[in-house]
Amino acid sequence: MSTATLDRASIERLVRAALSERTSNGHAAPANRLRPLPSQTPKLVVNVSARHCHVTQEDLERLFGQGHKLTPYKALYQDGFFAAEETVTMIGPRHRMITGLRILGPCRDHSQVELAFTDAVSLGLDIPVRKSGDHRDSPGAYLLGPAGMIQMERGVIRHERHVHMGPADAAYYGVKDGDRLNLRVDGDCPTVLESLLVRLAPASKLEVHLDTDEGNACHVSRATRFELFKP
Repeated sequence: MSTATLDRASIERLVRAALSERTSNGHAAPANRLRPLPSQTPKLVVNVSARHCHVTQEDLERLFGQGHKLTPYKALYQDGFFAAEETVTMIGPRHRMITGLRILGPCRDHSQVELAFTDAVSLGLDIPVRKSGDHRDSPGAYLLGPAGMIQMERGVIRHERHVHMGPADAAYYGVKDGDRLNLRVDGDCPTVLESLLVRLAPASKLEVHLDTDEGNACHVSRATRFELFKP
């Protein structure tokens, strides 16, 4: 019997061939394919959403005149949405007011005001935490524009903290629309914000929305890292 001697290069070729065969048959895969690469981690943006309002086209015309259209002032992170040039004065109980309340566009099928709790306290309002469009048990207010005033019977809310994402992001985090995620904020005021509502839409980019109270509490502007994770 003869014994063949294999050099190092031959051994490496045999090992690579064996690994390639196992991978093509679905029995095994290289380790770096078993977990997402760092470059595949979604880009997470965290923004503070200051007090603002949304209006219907009908209410916009009552506030600014017949046929009026919103004028974009600044594009928002989500494509197609913008802060408008137009602002209104909000009048609450006992004639307490917030001036310069900016309208966000485009117009919606419902008018709504979104405030932080500190804003509501200054107006003398007790507002619920709600998903956008859910106005159950919410107070109303007057909105005053240059051409007229409207009375909202309800619709003043604190929009609950939430995260916008598209289908690829939802697959990465293993969530669906309406699920909840936590947000870890690292920095000089580290904290974990719990139960962010997942808002999934085909064209959405990954973005967390906090209000000014939440953003100030964890000093978002000085944060060094954000992380979304399941509860």
